[in-house]
Amino acid sequence: MFLFHKEEKKTHIHDKRDFASRLKCLLGFKPKNLRLYETAFIHKSASYRLPDRTKVNNERLEFLGDAILDAILSEYLFHNFPDENEGFLTKMRARIVNREQLNQLAMDMGFEELVLSHLTSPNPTRNLYGDALEALIGALFIDIGYKKTRQIIVTRVLEKYLDLTAIFESETDYKSMILEWCQKKKLPNQFECTEETDPVSRKPLFIVSFLINNIIAGTGQGGTKKEAEQEASMRAWNKMKLPENDAC
Repeated sequence: MFLFHKEEKKTHIHDKRDFASRLKCLLGFKPKNLRLYETAFIHKSASYRLPDRTKVNNERLEFLGDAILDAILSEYLFHNFPDENEGFLTKMRARIVNREQLNQLAMDMGFEELVLSHLTSPNPTRNLYGDALEALIGALFIDIGYKKTRQIIVTRVLEKYLDLTAIFESETDYKSMILEWCQKKKLPNQFECTEETDPVSRKPLFIVSFLINNIIAGTGQGGTKKEAEQEASMRAWNKMKLPENDAC
């Protein structure tokens, strides 16, 4: 068995050969540094320590993969929507990396059979598999570099599992969600709006900041105040990586 001692509790068990086979089917190649990829699927609840007391879980790889995924998505959307502006591209990227969307994407890829955790709830966390996907991207980046990682994520993940049209047509009320969350947490919040003139179209341009505890959590802009508030709310929501319908 890989990485875990026999007495440790697991949600899934794979031998090295089975794990390597699953990775090859998922990624299209057989990774050499298997230990790195094993780590990508270890949730913090299943952490263990090496003899030197180093804690092993996927949190550091998740941090790295989050940044790499943003770069890959930015380039991917830039080329797929050549006539759209920065605001549109930002919204599309945010919808894809939304925690619920990312978690569903990972489950579609079969991560439920790969992630190791000690969580016992039937629905332990909506971030569990999405976090592992980001960690896997971090592992790929370390192992094979950005160029090959981008190729794999685009061809074997984005083009295979994402429906860009459906994502484009989806609409999420981020304003209601972030306001409800702040209310539950009893956090003071407010929108601040300024109106300018778009230098190109000469039409009104609303710029909105959403503040929590007097700290800017997200900014947005749009042709209407409502649109700008939604974008500011969306950026605040994704910045804090809150799963939709968070009941905390």
